[in-house]
Amino acid sequence: MKKIFSILFTSLCLFAVDVSNLADTKETNVEVKAESNTFGAHLFSGNFKQFSKHIYNPDYKIAIGDVINIKLWGAVELQQKSSVDSQGNIFIPQVGVIHLLGISNKDLVNVIQNKVKQTYKSNVYSYADMDTYQNISVFVTGNVNKPGLYEGLSSDSLIQYIDKASGINLEYGSFRNIEILRNNKLVKKIDLYDFLLNGKLDYSMFKNGDVILVHQINGYVSVSGDVLKPYRFELGVNLKTLQDLAVLANAKPTATNAIIKSYDENNKLHINAYKKSEFNEVLVKNADEVEFRPDYTADKINIKIEGEHNSLHSLVIDKGTTLQQALDLLNINDLSNIKAVQVYRKSVASLQKKLIEAQLKELETLALTTTSATSEEAKIRDNWATNILKFIERARNVEPKGQIVIDDEKLYSSIVLENDDIINIPSKNNLVVIQGEVALPGAFVHQEKLKVKDYLKMAGDINSRADKKRVLLIHANGKADKISLSSFSSDKNSKVYEGDSILVLPKVETYNLQVTSVISQILYQIAVATKVILDI
Repeated sequence: MKKIFSILFTSLCLFAVDVSNLADTKETNVEVKAESNTFGAHLFSGNFKQFSKHIYNPDYKIAIGDVINIKLWGAVELQQKSSVDSQGNIFIPQVGVIHLLGISNKDLVNVIQNKVKQTYKSNVYSYADMDTYQNISVFVTGNVNKPGLYEGLSSDSLIQYIDKASGINLEYGSFRNIEILRNNKLVKKIDLYDFLLNGKLDYSMFKNGDVILVHQINGYVSVSGDVLKPYRFELGVNLKTLQDLAVLANAKPTATNAIIKSYDENNKLHINAYKKSEFNEVLVKNADEVEFRPDYTADKINIKIEGEHNSLHSLVIDKGTTLQQALDLLNINDLSNIKAVQVYRKSVASLQKKLIEAQLKELETLALTTTSATSEEAKIRDNWATNILKFIERARNVEPKGQIVIDDEKLYSSIVLENDDIINIPSKNNLVVIQGEVALPGAFVHQEKLKVKDYLKMAGDINSRADKKRVLLIHANGKADKISLSSFSSDKNSKVYEGDSILVLPKVETYNLQVTSVISQILYQIAVATKVILDI
């Protein structure tokens, strides 16, 4: 057994692989969470490391492998590219060997000119410049995703080298405390916020063996609310106060207040609110959570005026103004139907939308969870469910108008207007609109003695798809009456006024009574909220 174990162990050793070498030969993609809210997270996505840029560096020391462009003209014509050999030399015909290793870039032309003049005393002129720089190696370490030794040009930027290391670790790496070290001594400190905010980038020339050290983040503040940049920002020289944070996060002009959640040494949460005028005096601390809010108070509101009138179509009025007071400011003409004024409000439209959505979710659940007893029934149910889901999709695109029902003109003085309310003054007309499941939908001239059943006959009567129990009579003021056309009902004799609409809803037929009830209710809500019949 010992011999067998020994043989197996030896075999494993012979075929063992150094995984660190494998890691060096193939680049590893480090995933950065797309949902990260760290300011600057988008910077290191691999775009910088793909390109290198030659920038003239007068202090660059010529190294082995560098390629030099050489031109001679005058009595002698010569143009060549020479690579610095392993001993630091280049060779020019008729001139000889020139030692360039360690020569500064700024002295290159003079060194070559002096050597040429030793051979050609006059009438020969020379010029030289760097054609290809030899790659250098720079260590990138600290809080980066893939520390290591990376090759590049001396003129490559710090961002390019960090990008080769797959970027700064977004959880604990610092964008504001980065150091360049040379021979274990600090050469320069870099704050990448200068680049992120102002486009300023330090083009320090790197040397072989330099170290880029990304330090750990020392403090941060998280921002949300009424800002253009809802990110986590790192504390620094230009981020000390709440006003500094408002500038960095691009707080919107509407942000008038800020809420700060802070944690003290005893793990207690403190929540404080500050006005915009106090932002300069409030210091932010590590781990603070700041929410900018558009809190404000207004003594004026803006309303829109539509329909038949001879006034402006937008009014700025005092907060608390009633509908009647607003109407008194308008120039009403002879065509204005002041008895059927309509008010449309965003909050009412939002409520109507939520009520319809609640019904649609219930219908969606029923459509997806209804079971079948047989395979044939399952096929029918699948087709039925598909049609139901298409209906739900169309219904979700419906936008309610948000009309406030005003049943009596006397109520105008009790309705307090809100900002962005729309007042519509209908024109006096003698039309009654009929739509839905009738033979000839359209607009018909109002006649005082005619009832609902009479207008339906004028429209060719209801068709076979009509639901006799679900006919809606919607008045101009928004009030809706549900009419039944059954033989024993007196609803069909309901009085119809000028400007009213008669909507004949379609009959809902499914093999599930609960689904039938929900769809019927949705159709009713949409018809009342939009005065439109949705086809099923």
